[in-house]
Amino acid sequence: MNTFTISGKLIDLFERRIYPAEILVENGIIRSITEKDIAAGHYILPGFVDAHIHIESSMLAPTAFAQMAVVHGTVATVSDPHEIANVCGREGIQYMIDNSKLSPFKFFFGAPSCVPATSFETAGCTLDSKAVEDLLHSPDIWYLSEMMNYPGVLHHDPEVMAKIAAAHRAGKPVDGHAPGLRGQDVVTYAGAGISTDHECFTLDEALDKINAGMKILIREGSAAKNYEALSELLKTHPDKVMFCSDDKHPDDLALHHINGLVKRSLKKGYDLYDVLQAACVHPVQHYGLPVGMLRKNDAADFIVVNNLDDFDVLQTYIDGQLVADYGKTLLPTIAVEPINNFKVEKKDVEVFRIKAGSAAPLIRVIEAIEGQLVTNELQLSANVADGYVVSDTMRDVLKIAVVNRYDNNAPVAVGFIKNFGLKAGALASTVAHDCHNIITVGVEDDSMLAAVNALIDSRGGIAVAGNKDDIAVLPLPVAGLMSLEGGHEVADAYTKLNEKAALLGCAMHAPFMTLSFMALLVIPSLKLSDKGLFDGSSFSFTSVEV
Repeated sequence: MNTFTISGKLIDLFERRIYPAEILVENGIIRSITEKDIAAGHYILPGFVDAHIHIESSMLAPTAFAQMAVVHGTVATVSDPHEIANVCGREGIQYMIDNSKLSPFKFFFGAPSCVPATSFETAGCTLDSKAVEDLLHSPDIWYLSEMMNYPGVLHHDPEVMAKIAAAHRAGKPVDGHAPGLRGQDVVTYAGAGISTDHECFTLDEALDKINAGMKILIREGSAAKNYEALSELLKTHPDKVMFCSDDKHPDDLALHHINGLVKRSLKKGYDLYDVLQAACVHPVQHYGLPVGMLRKNDAADFIVVNNLDDFDVLQTYIDGQLVADYGKTLLPTIAVEPINNFKVEKKDVEVFRIKAGSAAPLIRVIEAIEGQLVTNELQLSANVADGYVVSDTMRDVLKIAVVNRYDNNAPVAVGFIKNFGLKAGALASTVAHDCHNIITVGVEDDSMLAAVNALIDSRGGIAVAGNKDDIAVLPLPVAGLMSLEGGHEVADAYTKLNEKAALLGCAMHAPFMTLSFMALLVIPSLKLSDKGLFDGSSFSFTSVEV
């Protein structure tokens, strides 16, 4: 029998008090909590839960993600395998579940609701309502993940409604994804039984959704950062919020996770118990997760922190097992086997060229916004050379392209984008939400070609080309999304690619994460899929030339 006791100042999130206590753990379960007169100076509280994340976006397999996350006091995630599902379908979802079971970390996967998210792009797989219903019958599936097709909900699309109905029959929650939705549309959307949203980027939008009965997941990821806009909800509607990261790249995960949001919230003066309820309790209650919340007969999932000012995580326990100790993970490295879906061969430079329709055309340009997934549409005069529209570094208008990775004969979609800042070279990635085709942004067509062909050679990854002969690649052989390496190795390689991008002029904090969302059509307003330039406001294709 594995039995031990631990003492400290216990933070009771239900009675909302702190008191000296001794905790008896037997076989992973808290058998008793005894109040004492005095205790050690450290504090004991429930472990943190990320209420919505795509593990694939860390570029790590679940077991490698867990190694990094436990150091920051995270014991569980509500995980949407939407990314790998778009590449490999149900086989990809099962891959994530199987790998996660090799770790004591608690992963709770959902059934992806939108594979693909729209019919305006090419994915590697389709999950219809029958496939989703089958998934929802599995004990390894805990909820219906983000319903991105909000127009389908508003217009009662039969396939969309069938997926939602299947979740309701299974007694499992339905997650939302409706950026910018307001007013009566929110009432209709929430009225379909959709319970959460993590896409709010203004406080007024969040309040609309709360008033419609939804809970708000305050997101702070590597690209989308909404904490500052929404943190006031911790004071005004503390019972309606949770914390999530959505997408977390490995360099950020090496520094912090949900613990970072807890520290920021406490420094802002928000109530300790309200903050920790959002970080530890609300996700467990909302999704009905078997995660301990530091009560008698709960699983022994808890953390030890040094004090309530620094809030540094000293130890993390999952089911009574010490999994992180003073900044070091105790979880073993697990060998990872690749799974993939890649059917494209190397391209020629001609595929990236756009012939000008007139001597001085007006073109639509995607305006990327640092820290946001939403974009704007700009209409600018084109830079024309030898009859072709080309990048314009003086105005920071660069070429962007999406290459279909599932059909070698498909044409390449090309457009223009502002705010990446490159003065030379190109970036490319097979992490391109949601279908994960190859996306590239660059100054010269030759550099774009070099970066894209390097990723075709490696069957997935991210790349920086200083020119056609100067190329650095981080291979991601697991579905073109995840590495076979450990977290710190991937973080180091990823950091070097960011540094190389910066040397080429890119000033973005997370250029690859931002680039990955430039093909996400369900986030307005102007994006580029493998089939062409897309207006997210009208939900239809549009032309590059105005």
